[in-house]
Amino acid sequence: MDSIVITIIIGMVGIIAGIIAGKFIFAKDTKKQIEDAEQQARRIISDAQTQAETLKKEKIVEAKEKFVQLKGEHDKEVFERNRKISDVENRIKQKEVSLNQKEVNLDKQLKDNEAIKENLNRQLDVVSQKRTELEKHQEEHIRRLEKIAALTADEARNQLIESLKQEAQSRALSLQQDIIDDARQKANKEARKIIIQTIQRTAAEQAIENAVSVFNLETDEIKGQIIGREGRNIRAIEAATGVDLIVDDTPEAIVLSSFDPLRREIARLSLQRLISDGRIHPARIEEVVEKTRKQLEEQIMEIGERTVIELGIHGLHKELVRIVGKMRFRSSYGQNLLMHSREVANLCGLMASELGLNPKLAKRAGLLHDIGKVPDEETELSHALLGAKLAEKYGENPAVVNAIGAHHDEMEMQYVISPVIQACDAISGARPGARREIMQQYLQRIKELETLALTYQGVEKAYAVQAGRELRVIVEADKVTDIDSDKLSFEIAQKIQTDMTYPGQIKVTVIREKRAVNIAR
Repeated sequence: MDSIVITIIIGMVGIIAGIIAGKFIFAKDTKKQIEDAEQQARRIISDAQTQAETLKKEKIVEAKEKFVQLKGEHDKEVFERNRKISDVENRIKQKEVSLNQKEVNLDKQLKDNEAIKENLNRQLDVVSQKRTELEKHQEEHIRRLEKIAALTADEARNQLIESLKQEAQSRALSLQQDIIDDARQKANKEARKIIIQTIQRTAAEQAIENAVSVFNLETDEIKGQIIGREGRNIRAIEAATGVDLIVDDTPEAIVLSSFDPLRREIARLSLQRLISDGRIHPARIEEVVEKTRKQLEEQIMEIGERTVIELGIHGLHKELVRIVGKMRFRSSYGQNLLMHSREVANLCGLMASELGLNPKLAKRAGLLHDIGKVPDEETELSHALLGAKLAEKYGENPAVVNAIGAHHDEMEMQYVISPVIQACDAISGARPGARREIMQQYLQRIKELETLALTYQGVEKAYAVQAGRELRVIVEADKVTDIDSDKLSFEIAQKIQTDMTYPGQIKVTVIREKRAVNIAR
């Protein structure tokens, strides 16, 4: 197009020059004037050509600049699209890895459930077979008795019940009295029992651990910084800590979700430092998380060292000290594992002293009895056997190793302190308030205890006290005698033992009092 314009210009210039030359010719001017006109025409043509070339070069340069600009914009758009595609591919890969892991865990759980179901079915078949055989033997036995006694089963049963009823009651009361007398004669044994019961009622500070932690924020604007552009910051935090961050409509709060309390603590401290610093990006996140993890490891060692010093335990391997410190961030049925282990250690020391055993050795075993619950690597061993293996690996006394492995009867008890550790572990876990329990179940058990006592004749009121560890029954003095009180206490205790499920033991106290009331008018 530019070439055509130049050609047209040159042609027009030529026409003008011809017209000028013609005018000079037609005017019949002198020869000199004609030559001057020709020179002027040539000069005009030359200038026109020069201008045309200049214009052509300017248009070419302008076209090249436009091309470079369009090409740059195109390259930028292509780069941005490729980056977005790459981000989407990374997120899809992460989700695919997570789904594969969940699928593997689900398959494993399904296999375990199938194995358990198959085992239960086999046991049910065995029980059903045994029940059938027992019923056959019972029927055969009844037929033989009817043949020998010349009585029906109902008649024989009624006679037997009637004849043995009074004898059973008298023998039960006599047996109860004998047990009490025997306990009084063995004062030393009874005193130790009282000490154990006193320890059992001792309360201690407990920390309830959950699967989530709530991280409070000053303003909701910080949520955007934590999420980052296209979610890159929150993905970096989850990848570095192994904790899920739940950012929802809850005002000024973020939920940290993980079954590992140690990871939740690392995530919480890291978030706190990142927000205080204000610089939140993937590289900074990895740096802060790694620094927090190292500082928390140092804190774990300090907790372990402080614990063993306070309990007076010496010569413990550094790795065992670190495991003891890690217990601070674990829980067992809602009971903080470190607090539970400290309590068991103190109970073991007291009980061993009363029994004439080595209290330091017992306290050491009590502190270490649950170290198998905080392994560095996953294993198929139970926590008792794993704890025994760790204790043996780090050079602990064989008595301590056996006590750790045998406190759930998974290993044969070979030393005297082994049953002491088992008893103290049960005391710490079974005492009221130690472990989390659904309130509705607790209230239901209290109500069932009181209702059971009220079903007996002569009972006026019944109260379950000491978190359901004792049942106090108030009877009417004119309907229940002192002898009947002993009998009633025994019967209620037997009924509770037969019909109810409960941790520890329940003391039944029957209260009978005679009140003489008169009114002066």
